[in-house]
Amino acid sequence: MSLKYGFFLQKKYNKKLTIIILMLIFVLDFDKSKLGKHREQEIKICICTLGKNENRYIREFAQYYKNYNVDKILLYDNNDINGETFDIIIKDFILDKFIQIINWRGKIREQIKIMNHCYNKNFDKYEWLIFYDIDEFIHLENYTDIKQFLKQEKFMNCKKIYLNWLFHTDNDLIKYDNRSLFKRFPIKDPNINKKKYYIPGKSILKGHIRNIAIKDMHGLNHAIKGCNGFGKSIPYNYLIKNPDFRYYYIDHFYCKSLEEFTEKLNKGCPNNYHDIKFILFRIKRYFSFNKKNIYKIKYIENKTRINLSKFYI
Repeated sequence: MSLKYGFFLQKKYNKKLTIIILMLIFVLDFDKSKLGKHREQEIKICICTLGKNENRYIREFAQYYKNYNVDKILLYDNNDINGETFDIIIKDFILDKFIQIINWRGKIREQIKIMNHCYNKNFDKYEWLIFYDIDEFIHLENYTDIKQFLKQEKFMNCKKIYLNWLFHTDNDLIKYDNRSLFKRFPIKDPNINKKKYYIPGKSILKGHIRNIAIKDMHGLNHAIKGCNGFGKSIPYNYLIKNPDFRYYYIDHFYCKSLEEFTEKLNKGCPNNYHDIKFILFRIKRYFSFNKKNIYKIKYIENKTRINLSKFYI
């Protein structure tokens, strides 16, 4: 804007009105394009998760994703009716509106229902919705801001992104202590480089998609086009062939200590099944990346009251 134009305004109008007009002209001339660009780039991300008997871990989970610049955690309280509550443990996160608690207490085998409820209620508010459990921590090499990762052009045509689990061992710890998960269990699956197939973790689903029915905890809906962390389109299978753990994966604290693992077995599965067969499946997975010895087997037997003689050999 020229000085000549400003001088004209000062002559014709009073001083206050001149200042207002000059400010409007400045905003329209300079900030409009910048504001438009900022809005175009800004995205919002939330996490949909459920928690049961996880007061020990929720603060670490919340702080981890807050540091990654997630906008909101929608936490479904799936504790028993008279069980523990999250409110006091994460009161500060609730007050600053980073965590919103949804009451889902006393219900069992409801994870798929929770996922559908969370997406259907919030799909138009967020560009991406992350469906991770409280023991799952995304790892993005060279990214400290998850928004910068998800804004990449390679994900433009992806409606969901699923990363592989990378299991952390029990580090031969027997009992719980209050150190962070990453400090207690730094060792990851020692057999990872020997495996041609690996289990996919949970998914990140693009928002603003209507009429989606989530049917699976991992793949959500197999008809939805999915990509890996490199933006490569891949079909969903329970086992992913030749997984790539160089840059992107989910740190999965599947078992934690032996004590915590048996608590997990007794807590039950949040999905629609939990029987002896499934418990044995979980124990078999546990020993696939943890050291097996007679003490551990006896400990699990004692805590679960399940005969594990098949694991003795």
